[in-house]
Order: sequence, then structure tokens, then C-alpha cells
Amino acid sequence: MPTRILPAVGDADAVRSLVTLLSQLPDAEPVPPVADSTQLVDTLARLAAESVDELPEVVVVHERIGPVPALELVREVALRFPAVGVILITSDAGPGLFSAAMDSGARGLVTLPLSYEELASRVQAVAQWSVGVRRHLGHAGDVFTGAGGRVVTVSGAKGGVGATLTAIQLALAAQASGNATALVDMDLQTGDVASYLDVQFRRSVVDLAAITDISPRVLADAVFRHDTGMALLLAPGEGERGEEVSDRAARQIVSALRSRYEVVVLDCGSQMSGAAAAAVEMADTALLLTTPDVVAVRAAKRTVRMWDRLQIRKAEETTIVVNRHSRGTEIQPPLIQKITGTAVADTAIPANFKELQGAVDAGRLHELDNRSTVKQALWGLAGELGIVRTPEGDRKSGGRLRGGDRGSVSFRRHRHAGGGG
Repeated sequence: MPTRILPAVGDADAVRSLVTLLSQLPDAEPVPPVADSTQLVDTLARLAAESVDELPEVVVVHERIGPVPALELVREVALRFPAVGVILITSDAGPGLFSAAMDSGARGLVTLPLSYEELASRVQAVAQWSVGVRRHLGHAGDVFTGAGGRVVTVSGAKGGVGATLTAIQLALAAQASGNATALVDMDLQTGDVASYLDVQFRRSVVDLAAITDISPRVLADAVFRHDTGMALLLAPGEGERGEEVSDRAARQIVSALRSRYEVVVLDCGSQMSGAAAAAVEMADTALLLTTPDVVAVRAAKRTVRMWDRLQIRKAEETTIVVNRHSRGTEIQPPLIQKITGTAVADTAIPANFKELQGAVDAGRLHELDNRSTVKQALWGLAGELGIVRTPEGDRKSGGRLRGGDRGSVSFRRHRHAGGGG
């Protein structure tokens, strides 16, 4: 059986050199190369969604890959796709880098300039390891899921547009439907998730910032288990400590959470720190909250353009959610979509703060009445995003969420025209 090898190289000359050598290896089948870290992860996730057997046995990562640094990319691939063997190509063959690469999950190191013998030896060894892992997983039922958990980020176009409320209700909906769910407060200086859910905590996301290898035990010690069953990873009580969470630390934290939970929802607030930007870049779904007024929509447009300039997220990969929507507002979702150049969620959140005030003031947002139109809309949005498990009957009817008992996870999904949270 040929060994499928996926090169991840950004430099055109390096691509040609590497592909030429790979094509000369016995029983090697180089697949079309990818040019950056985002394309690599997306390609592997798409293949894993079909079957573990569709994944390449070997991924070769060049040290100058971007925008995610090579070692961080190796770590993410190793965590999300453990049946894929990763080889790092580097000009630094020193023991320090070798140790760091192994700690990140690489199965081999090849030095530049490339030599046929070294490359052939490394590829053969890593391919044998990958085949052995897959043979073992073949007897393990559904232990390996490939792409890992679903990561959803919720950001605000400006302060006060409802990002935290939305993130909390999306996570509650996912957890109530049977998904193991983590809610992360990545608004590191002014996060309010703990206040909305009335929890007292000792540990926060900062406690994971300096840890280079976040094991399941370390992660379990850092999260707070809420009464609803959700795992909470909260912002620090001292806002200035938020600066301790670098973009590199954020990537490691998100990767660790993705490997342990089926749904990970991150409240990224409205101030785009390096950590929040890294989370948005890694997300499967990136939501941007706005209200239907000129100031907020302009802020949404600025945010979308900034994400695009900084290569955090393309406009077409961002989804706008309209909060406090009503038929009487002059600015409607189609106009917002045209202004921002993004997708706009089918579900708009109605403007009805009176429904929320009691639960918000009591810090019991998880006890919001199921009859609340705001809650129904937000849980409907969770269904639209695909982060709730729908009953078999709903799948057969096209996956649309249905209304039900007061304690039901799912509500009918539709565009609300009434008054949002």
C-alpha cells in the first residue's frame, strides 16, 4: 500500500524541491501540497470527517510555514489527528529544537538541505508508526473521531452588543443536548461569564498560560464544573493578568479543549487581544455580534476588515449575528450583510431585555425561562450552527429544530422580528 504524504510548505522553491524528492521515494504517494497552516488543518479536518482511512499517513511541515509557527502547528495536528505522523523540516538540527519538536508531537526531524537518504528513512519510520496506530484504532470502535471538538468563537463588534449572553446560551444549548461542552471566557481583562453564572472560582485561563504540555489532568484542574454540567474556563479576577495569556498559549489551550470536549464556545469580547485573535483564527465558526444601528454596524465592518488585514479571518468565513432585532429598525440583516461582506445568521435575536433583566441581575442566566423569546432565538441559533444534537426525527425532516416541552433543548428556528438581549 502506498504511503500518502502531505507537504505543508509556504515557499514555492521549497515545495518543488520537497515534492521532487518525495516522488522518488519507494511506495510514496505525495498528495497536493498546502501553502499555510490554515489550509493544512482544514484539509485534514475535511478528510477526517469522511474517514480516518482518508487521512495521509505522513504530514511534512516546513519550518517557515505560516501564519501559525511550525511547532505550534505540529502540536495542533498531533492533538487533533493522532493517527497522522508529522515530520518537521528545519535548518536547526540542535538538541534544543529536537526536544521541542518531540514535545510538540512530531514523529521525526529532517534537516535542511534535504537529502534523499535521511528523508526516505524518516518517512518510512513515521509511516510504519502511523499504520500501526491505525491498526490499533481499528479495534477501538469510535474512540478516535478525527477532527476533534467543534470550536465556536463569539466576538462583539463593540462593547455591550450581547456577546457574553450569546456565548453562554449557545454553550448551555450544546450541553443540554448531550454534548460535552466547555465555555471559555477569553475576554481576559473584562470578562463577565462568572458574574452571569454566579460562580466563585480560584483558577482561571491564566493558570494554563505557562504550561507547555496541557495534559487532561492539568486541564481538569483548571476548569470549573458548573451545575449545568458545562466546564467553565474563566477569565482572571485580576484583569491585568490577562496579558500573561499569549497567542501561543491561547492556541495550546484551545487545542487541549478541542481534544477533550465536543463543543468549545469562547467569549472573545470586543477587544481583540492576541489570545482572542488566535482563538478566532482557530475556530470552526467565528460569530461577530452586532446590533442594528449605525455605530455598531460600522464597528462590525471595521472588525471584519481588521481580521482580514491581519489574516485572522476572511470576511466570507465570518458570520454576523444580529442582536436586538425588530421589524421597525431601519437597518435590517440583508443590509448588514451587504455592508460587511460576511454571512449573516438566519436567526436574529429579538430586542426584549425585560425577559433577561431578572436572570442577569441575579447572576442566574442559566435559569432563564424557556418561554423567553430571546432564549428560544439563541438556542435556535445553536441549532443553526449545528452544535446541538437533534433528535432522529428532526434529522429526517431536514435538521430543523422543533419546539417542544418547556425543558426541551430545541426550539423552532426562524427569523425573529419581535423585539434581543
